[in-house]
Amino acid sequence: MTRLLLRFAALFALLASPMTQAASNDRGPLVLAAASLQEAMTAAADSWAARGHPRPTLSFAGSSALARQIKAGAPADLFLSADEEWMTDVERAGFVAPGTRVNVAGNRLVLIAPAKRPVRLKIARGMPIGRTLGDGRLAMADPDSVPAGKYGKAALTALGVWPSVAGKIARGDNVRAALALVERGEAPLGIVYATDARASNAVQVVGAFPAGSHAPIRYPLARLKASRNPDAEGFRRFLMSGAGKAILARYGFTAP
Repeated sequence: MTRLLLRFAALFALLASPMTQAASNDRGPLVLAAASLQEAMTAAADSWAARGHPRPTLSFAGSSALARQIKAGAPADLFLSADEEWMTDVERAGFVAPGTRVNVAGNRLVLIAPAKRPVRLKIARGMPIGRTLGDGRLAMADPDSVPAGKYGKAALTALGVWPSVAGKIARGDNVRAALALVERGEAPLGIVYATDARASNAVQVVGAFPAGSHAPIRYPLARLKASRNPDAEGFRRFLMSGAGKAILARYGFTAP
């Protein structure tokens, strides 16, 4: 009886193996993407699926958190970062498939306020942002690690006003967390990407930061070396194509 059960188990494993492989091939690639790309990447995944491909699975977070997940062995296929430093970090650690890294989009940095509580403030060197905040806080993605926060700190430093707000920062795990604080009125001002502000009806743009006040905002895309999904490279190329670029542009992203 025991021998019969062992033979049955072996036969079941033999039959199940190709079925499992087939199911794996039916799944779309797992894409780790910066939080600011939620609407654009959702639209891109829908468009790719409409072309007859398995729909990619999307996971959004701050680029720093995603990079750490990849280095910890996350079984992802593609990485789309909100800045070049975190992609370089992953690449230097040996996780990027050679020759697959490419910049696919750019963005702008803006100062926002709740739509129901408009703020007048001209973005310029020495602007009184600290006084405008009063006892309130400035919502930002973590300026020590998350790209949107790092760009924001660089811009405020270049304009000579970082010391006036350094003790008033409400740090978010990613740029969408910072956006949410302003949407809910928990912060009177926030720094996000232009595309984030565009995606929300609950905030208004106070002004845009000068491009020269921070490093260029570029979104690098790469296939990961550990990827085994047969559709990963196709979806990467789709994002690089005219159709993919048009989707990104529709949601406010600029050329890289």
